[in-house]
Amino acid sequence: MKRTSFANWPCSIARTVDLLGDAWTPLVLREAFYGVRRFDDFQQSLGIARNTLTDRLRRLVEQGLLERRPYQDEPRRHEYLLTEQGRDFFPVLAALSRWGDRWLAGDEGAPITFHHEPCGHDTHAEVVCARCGEPLRADETRMRLGPGFPERLKSRPDVRDRFLTS
Repeated sequence: MKRTSFANWPCSIARTVDLLGDAWTPLVLREAFYGVRRFDDFQQSLGIARNTLTDRLRRLVEQGLLERRPYQDEPRRHEYLLTEQGRDFFPVLAALSRWGDRWLAGDEGAPITFHHEPCGHDTHAEVVCARCGEPLRADETRMRLGPGFPERLKSRPDVRDRFLTS
């Protein structure tokens, strides 16, 4: 079955899901944040099929989240390092972890905690307004059409009804 691509949709969430929305890709990135760099280590820690891992690593390199760098010549082997773009995905993983800890962890609690080294405390992700620092809550937030929204779609009634247009 052919997968629908969201790569050209006028929505950053759709584009991100198109790139990272399968079950394995965020887990590969999680392992990279844990310090995993080599193919065999990714494969062992995730229990992922080699062909699936090859595909996910290739895509993450092509899209600029990982850099493939040789670490051995004979036989030729590569390691995978997070790029700036890849490191910028960390808050997304932290938010996913926070949601999972709250709704899926069970009575035993969070399986992994985040320890903030500068202050020395365990912590969790919070999504806050970049302007005022207050928590960003769905019932207090409206979506506004941004400069990248296609002109040809702005006049549709469903668009006008859902988004702030001024």
